[in-house]
Amino acid sequence: MSEPSSVLTVPTDGAGRTAGELLDRKDVAVARVNGELRDLAHVVAEGDTVEAVPYASEDGRAVLRHSAAHVLAQAVQDLFPGTLLGIGPPVKDGFYYDFLPERPFTPDDLAAIEKRMGQIVQQRQRFSRRVVSEDEAREELLHERFKLELIGLKGAESGTADSGESVEVGGPELTIYDNLTGDERTWSDLCRGPHLPTTRDIPAFKLMRTAAAYWRGDQANPALQRIYGTAWESRDALKAHLTLLEEAEKRDHRRLGAELDLFSFPDEIGSGLAIFHPKGGAVRRVMEDYSRKRHEEDGYLFVNTPHITKEDLFLTSGHLPYYADTMFPPMEFEGSNYYLKPMNCPMHNLIIRSRGRSYRELPLRLFEFGSVYRYEKSGVVHGLTRVRGLTMDDSHIFTTREGMGEEIRGVLDFILGLLRDFGLTDFYLELSTRDDSDKFIGEPDAWEAATAALQEAADASGLELVPDPGGAAFYGPKISVQARDAIGRTWQMSTIQVDFNNPERFDLEYQAPDGSRQRPVMLHRALFGSIERFFGVLLEHYAGVFPAWLAPVQVVGIPVHSDYDPYLLEVGERLKAAGIRVEVDTSDDRMQKKIRNAQKAKVPFMLIAGGEDVEAGAVSFRFRDGTQDNGIPVGEAVERIVQAVRDRV
Repeated sequence: MSEPSSVLTVPTDGAGRTAGELLDRKDVAVARVNGELRDLAHVVAEGDTVEAVPYASEDGRAVLRHSAAHVLAQAVQDLFPGTLLGIGPPVKDGFYYDFLPERPFTPDDLAAIEKRMGQIVQQRQRFSRRVVSEDEAREELLHERFKLELIGLKGAESGTADSGESVEVGGPELTIYDNLTGDERTWSDLCRGPHLPTTRDIPAFKLMRTAAAYWRGDQANPALQRIYGTAWESRDALKAHLTLLEEAEKRDHRRLGAELDLFSFPDEIGSGLAIFHPKGGAVRRVMEDYSRKRHEEDGYLFVNTPHITKEDLFLTSGHLPYYADTMFPPMEFEGSNYYLKPMNCPMHNLIIRSRGRSYRELPLRLFEFGSVYRYEKSGVVHGLTRVRGLTMDDSHIFTTREGMGEEIRGVLDFILGLLRDFGLTDFYLELSTRDDSDKFIGEPDAWEAATAALQEAADASGLELVPDPGGAAFYGPKISVQARDAIGRTWQMSTIQVDFNNPERFDLEYQAPDGSRQRPVMLHRALFGSIERFFGVLLEHYAGVFPAWLAPVQVVGIPVHSDYDPYLLEVGERLKAAGIRVEVDTSDDRMQKKIRNAQKAKVPFMLIAGGEDVEAGAVSFRFRDGTQDNGIPVGEAVERIVQAVRDRV
């Protein structure tokens, strides 16, 4: 039996029926009617196009999670009368709802709330949409001061905000959703919807944790309590997600960073500012050295620029009006405002402008490991993956418009190749373009040309391409490389941005073959994104078990008895001379504990030596997985290790 069509046009005899009746499918969460998501109870008209939106789709899961958020809010107000409601949107893999309770929620409260949610789900309460006027909404929600504020924002297009209120009041109408048991209203909330037909249609959910939050994300507003949850289309999907979270917890780079003595965030320095310990520094140096080598091979030229600059530079580039909120406050010095730089590109423009340029120099590829500083809010700072001080492997490429397409294709190939060298192999691309927002600058024809060149490069890569309308930088479109790690999570990695505007703002020129002066096209390219973030991603991808070439300590020498310390110290010197990072455990611990310590530190190779090994000029070669080769001549052991590192295994 063939699958039913997911899209249909309403025939004459279908007018007046609901979308759910017309679709008649149990796997459908909501319908898309004439391009808009609607409840299954939405009455359709002749000629409407109706598309089935399954639970297991992105939109279906969002509606499922939004419905679960409303059940959460109902449960909280049932158990804790007087609690005020904030907002309750779906988010990636889950949902949350913000509350102002009379007292903070406890873990026991969370268990009770989840139990009450289960009861509401079993009651099969029906979600019912009701259009109301602003006055009616105000009268009905007089006791909910945050909802009243959202009603006031309705006329100010609150749907453009980031904080989630668009989920509550966006759209052309003001609507309230009632939860009905039979014809009796049991609970109501200001919301644009859509929702599932009933609470019983929420197959699987779980509350996860509480957190602090500010109303509408503004620290000047009241502090609320946020409850996070997750909801899925089946119990199996929920179980798989929770298993993934458990694995992600084991791989958390912050925990691994402390366990493996790689980095820390001392309070004395400040939030979001990492210091790398010797072992972390070793990994970072290998990453940077390998990247430098590959860039040199591909014709990049290395530059260095200062950490601070005068304000006018960022006014010229156009960054200051757009990024002021994420820049540290200026420092007044010698009559000028100086900023810690949040990006390197304006300074690279000055390098290009420092003298006349010829078409023969293009493409000109500048590269810098540049330290930049961004004022991230404390609520979003997260280990190495969201920091305030970061080192970008930043490149700016200047090329002709005619050569732009070829250069973009080459840059994308270079990025993918280098990421594969570090062990990331599963990619897709995201193409971010402009929309009708007034934040974007530049001529439409330049945007069209840049977007077309990026599209062609993406198509040539053979990778999946996902559109991201409105996600471009203010000065141009971009491609983002999205990489899936060992447990299937997606990380945004490298970006390629096309910029016609900075060359114009900085009056950059080159002499063309006919002697005329032409504007170069500027490509912004960050490969790792930042060293810190890439370090964190790799640490989680490998769960701390770095391949031998990246491991902070590649070999540990373990003497069976202290009498054999000198022998292994000599072997260690041979390894160091071959460029291997080696330690010899000369502590008073017993041999088995030394082995356990090396395994806990996730060291790739252990070289164990006892009396027979010393006499034979050999070692017992033990691997990270516990397997062992005995009686291996020292020279062979050294060669094995050097070869493994050379092969990047």
